[in-house]
Amino acid sequence: MNDSIEKGNFVGKLEAFFNSCILEGWKDSIATLQTTATLPEWSENLGIVRKCIDSIIEKVLTPPQQVKWSYTYTRPGYNKKQHHSVPKDWWTEDISDLDIDLFRCIVMAVRSTYVLPPQLIGEALHVYACRWLPGVTKLKNSGSSASQTDESKAKNRKILETIVSMIPADRGSVSVGFLFRLLSISIQLGVSSVTKTELIRRASLQFEEATVSDLLYPSTSSSDQNYYDIELVLAVLETFLKLWKRLSPGAVDSNYFLRSIRNVGKLIDSYLQVVARDDNMPVSKFVSLAETVPGIARVEHDDLYQAVNIYLKVHPDLNKTDKKRLCGILDCQRLSPEARAHAVKNELLPLRTVVQLLYFEQEKGSTKKGETTTNKLPKPHEILLGAKHRPRDAQSKQSLVLDKEELNGEVATTRASLPPESREKKTHHHISSKRLDGKLPLDLERKMVIRGDMEETESEREKVRGHVGREESVSSFKLELDPKKIIQRATSKSEHGREKGR
Repeated sequence: MNDSIEKGNFVGKLEAFFNSCILEGWKDSIATLQTTATLPEWSENLGIVRKCIDSIIEKVLTPPQQVKWSYTYTRPGYNKKQHHSVPKDWWTEDISDLDIDLFRCIVMAVRSTYVLPPQLIGEALHVYACRWLPGVTKLKNSGSSASQTDESKAKNRKILETIVSMIPADRGSVSVGFLFRLLSISIQLGVSSVTKTELIRRASLQFEEATVSDLLYPSTSSSDQNYYDIELVLAVLETFLKLWKRLSPGAVDSNYFLRSIRNVGKLIDSYLQVVARDDNMPVSKFVSLAETVPGIARVEHDDLYQAVNIYLKVHPDLNKTDKKRLCGILDCQRLSPEARAHAVKNELLPLRTVVQLLYFEQEKGSTKKGETTTNKLPKPHEILLGAKHRPRDAQSKQSLVLDKEELNGEVATTRASLPPESREKKTHHHISSKRLDGKLPLDLERKMVIRGDMEETESEREKVRGHVGREESVSSFKLELDPKKIIQRATSKSEHGREKGR
């Protein structure tokens, strides 16, 4: 069969056909490489594997505008008749039919050339994972992991670990949704802790780019029944916060990190609104995820209040302790006026939370009222103690001066129009009526009454001093200066003056 016997033998013709036809074609090289799995040693010794891999790599690195051969591209929304240009990832679907070891050889060889961007490498990994790994397409089948045999699990575990090891280090080479899907599958397959930690780290780096749908995966734990895997999201969130705390102090643009963590806060609150609708979601996990978000990540608590409200509606039989713990994550001061108005009327909230809301509203209202009010009302004990403890602001002093001038003017006019003998009585009666009708300040009135009583007391003390000793007069003077007796005497005098005036 070789040329040593006769020229143009079968071996020579086979090699010519292999080089001119098989290696020149795109799909033929891939199909030939697949068949080498049946005879791996012979294929490796004869150089068939090496030649096929080199041919495939050469065509992958060809610019898309120079691609002239047929390829498979069945992505949704793509029609070859409507697209005259070749897509950049035209090769990814065809090489996904290869075994994981052959696929790894091709991808790593392409990566080493640095010709293609990291996003194209990541797209090839995504296509391969969708082709071989169950659950990557997010088909919610809770029994998919249980139906797998140990052999298939071991094979899928190897595929997943190999794919994770080939993800480019560049951020954005794969989507955060793809990382979360791999992380969810890794928990089902029981991959190594190194692979799981790497997926959590990569997902945390791009956590702010995620959407709520990227986080919704059913729990695979045997003790949990039909609720979302909140532990997965919590693990990524904690790693994100560790990276954020480590990077933010030395960052040049701190606004970027602040915006990043606030985007994550909104994402978690939106995620909580979805998982709150799960009947089997325990309060402990719900509160744990909500409390992990730092305060700086939430400008307002409206979204968090919406999640709490949904949880209370779905779980009407929640006991008082769980309600208190659930509503304890809310900050009443960070709710918008609309949210506070809704919360005050919400019958699902515990009484303690409603009281806090009302107290905050009252405190806020009194603060605003105090800012707009310029006059300061006297306190009750200030009124009773008189002018000594009265607030001495400019306006109160001015009103006191005006009242004194008005009172002195009217007293002088009244005295001039009366006979001399009745001036004293009329003046005293006029002052009493002025005090009642003109509404003098209460402290001024008390001061006038006390002054009059002190004068009378002084005259009485002179009378007493002539009959008794010094000690008795002093004790009598102290007795007469009792404030209660002075106020009673002023009241009786005022009534007596009214009777006399009549």
